[in-house]
Amino acid sequence: MAIITKPLTSLSSRCINAERTAVFLDFDGTLVEFAERPDLVQLSPVTKSTLGQIHEALGGALAVITGRDIEDVDRFLKPLHLPVAGVHGLIRRNTDGSVYSPPLDGRAISEINARLQQFVSSSQGLLFERKSGSVALHYRARPDLENECTEAMDNAVHGLESIHLVRGKMVIEAKADTSDKGGAIRDFLSEPPFAGRTPFFAGDDVTDEDAFAVVNSRQGISVKVGPGQTLARYRANSTPEFLDWLRCVGDDLESAQAVEQS
Repeated sequence: MAIITKPLTSLSSRCINAERTAVFLDFDGTLVEFAERPDLVQLSPVTKSTLGQIHEALGGALAVITGRDIEDVDRFLKPLHLPVAGVHGLIRRNTDGSVYSPPLDGRAISEINARLQQFVSSSQGLLFERKSGSVALHYRARPDLENECTEAMDNAVHGLESIHLVRGKMVIEAKADTSDKGGAIRDFLSEPPFAGRTPFFAGDDVTDEDAFAVVNSRQGISVKVGPGQTLARYRANSTPEFLDWLRCVGDDLESAQAVEQS
């Protein structure tokens, strides 16, 4: 059955219930707008404050689900210390700070790194990023090299059976596991304070589609940020539009909490 994606403006910010909703949010393209380099994105103080509001109101049932390393997300969120699933679900830190990750084939990742070095060094504008259990080839500054980057990565992973390729916006990544964002959300929903709650997830990329599928199967709320075919039930036209809506969620939750305590 075809998915009918409605505009986010048709979804009330009061749909997030403090007792019954678990909120999951992508980072790049959702909480921050894209920049030429991943390290140049900016998380606004207003967005950081909103995340703190929602995290507190939901009793901790808010997590970031991202392709970035957990430590990288922490740097942007500081002083907030949220549950995070990093590297597309490969590594996950739960509410009590415990970190889960599968055994990783570091030799395969090192081999990919070696195989790609010459291509990256000879192609101006590309960015090669080494993460925990993965390597990512970014071509944000050179979209004209998309085909060449895809071919180079395909060649670099040839013969390495433990490696899974992930394609996103202006990036192709080789990851030492088949984990995905949908699996990370399932894992969070099996633990407190997420267990027993209905999931909400917002993301912008093709790597978020697995998460949309899981959220839809749990009768949750899925939001696509930006253009593109999607399984999500709702769509925000841009990152600023989604962040404005999310700010309303934080304000509504805080107001409801104040009424209860009065």
